[in-house]
Amino acid sequence: MKEFIITEEKTEKAVLVGLITPETSERQVMEYLDELAFLAETAGIKPVKQFRQRLAAPHSVTFVGSGKLRQIKEYVVENEIGIVIFDDELTAKQLRNIEKELQVRILDRTNLILDIFARRAQTAHAKTQVELAQYRYMLPRLTRLWTHLERQRGGGTLMRGPGETQLETDRRLIQDKISKLKKDLEEIDRQKSSQRKNRGRMVRVALVGYTNVGKSTLMTILSKCEVFAENKLFATLDTTVRKVIVDNLPFLLSDTVGFIRKLPAELVESFKSTLDEVREADLLMHVVDISHPTFEEQIDVVDKTLAEIGCADKPVIVTFNKTDAFSFVPKDEDDLTPHTRENISLNELKDTWMAKLPGNCIFISAKERTNIESLKAILYEKVKAIHVQRFPYNDFLFGHYGEDDEGM
Repeated sequence: MKEFIITEEKTEKAVLVGLITPETSERQVMEYLDELAFLAETAGIKPVKQFRQRLAAPHSVTFVGSGKLRQIKEYVVENEIGIVIFDDELTAKQLRNIEKELQVRILDRTNLILDIFARRAQTAHAKTQVELAQYRYMLPRLTRLWTHLERQRGGGTLMRGPGETQLETDRRLIQDKISKLKKDLEEIDRQKSSQRKNRGRMVRVALVGYTNVGKSTLMTILSKCEVFAENKLFATLDTTVRKVIVDNLPFLLSDTVGFIRKLPAELVESFKSTLDEVREADLLMHVVDISHPTFEEQIDVVDKTLAEIGCADKPVIVTFNKTDAFSFVPKDEDDLTPHTRENISLNELKDTWMAKLPGNCIFISAKERTNIESLKAILYEKVKAIHVQRFPYNDFLFGHYGEDDEGM
């Protein structure tokens, strides 16, 4: 029986495959495959080579063309590659045909991200959300997976009806499992909702951003509490909430799961309750890795995801992090080619973004604690304005706040 989640401990070698289409340049695809390589490493897989092909659209049967597929097969056989990973979600038909041709394990981007989430999930809440996302991904691909799921059920047996095929049995088993997981999540969501209501009307600030931009490190600095942080994608899955006090002004700060390009729809759906922390926030801190070559595209990904969950109109402080890691190559005086990201200095970027977002952006280094006091000053003013609007006659008497630090 095939397993949905990668469970092997040994490091397997993999090749990565991406398409250059009219909508994406070769440079973009190279950067996308670099991110896919980081995802693979996070999942304990060693990427050893990248394959790219220029096509108008993915091939409906094999994703890439037949010639490119043969080229990949030759490399896989010669180098004893165990996994081929595609930087897009594959259909059941594509998965089946590619696997038949290459005779190795085939993963698509969605499958890989789901595996990382499964490895990272620590609490019952996160584990339930990930499991639900996995089954949603699996359901339309049953003809390829062809697996019994009875041993995953919590006791009891399921008899097949007259004339029922194995595929129908598996589909019904998964649908039953999805229904049970949804009910489990509904119960957990009710408990989480009650916890949020018990916090009173304290101002809420949520850290949002692309994965691995330093949100958890910043959370640790502002809350003065240790929060797990690691230089890997999706180090944080479970929302952490802490009470923060800046100049006697208290507010709640939450660290949420990072977003990513092509975040699987199954995960967005399953993590809706976790994203409630973002929906219910009064203020968002959008943390950006300014040292990343495609940080502007990452900003767009986060903005689109926020719009999808109904948070596009919330006030935002754009916090450009990792200024200590920023680097650029100055152009020669006689170089008349257009500026690229690699040629622009940090000061030029500061002038650009601070003019674009006056009073709502700041450049920091959480690692070096650079400009943290200025960030706190901005936070203080933003939270104070919300608090005064909410409690116009309170005059900042904070004695009624009794919430303790809370991690979830």
